[in-house]
Amino acid sequence: MTTILIIIGFLLVLAALAGCFLPAIPGPPLGFLALIVLSFAKDGEAFSTTFLIVMACLTALVTGLDYVLPAIGAKKYGASTSGVWVSIAGMVIGFFLLPPWGMLAGAFLGALIGELITGKGGKQMFRAGWGVLVGNLLGIGLKLALSGVMFFFYVKEMF
Repeated sequence: MTTILIIIGFLLVLAALAGCFLPAIPGPPLGFLALIVLSFAKDGEAFSTTFLIVMACLTALVTGLDYVLPAIGAKKYGASTSGVWVSIAGMVIGFFLLPPWGMLAGAFLGALIGELITGKGGKQMFRAGWGVLVGNLLGIGLKLALSGVMFFFYVKEMF
């Protein structure tokens, strides 16, 4: 049973890394679940309670930031509310058309279209698109960093 749990946990931590790029897969929460599974497989000896609490807090923080960073980036670069909402729609559409890179292109193009709808054009329009792109890339980077840390500790404690 221990071996099966370790394999399940390893698959979860691999899915966590994939989830950094695929929005349909919750990367950091799956990585945290992998740590819990490994801890359960090793009768609670793999990780300390303090470590698991810190990882849970970081998982919640990064997951929350992943949802707000694109909007923060867009607003910082002057996007309108329409630009933010259309960029989110563009991200979803782009994911289905050309996953996973289509979500970045879709978000950028969505911000451009949203700004055109509100009457902005030229430089303001591209600044809003850039802000969405920067926010998305920052979110992906944070998820990848945390999931990578979880992968490292999982593999380290697996043996």
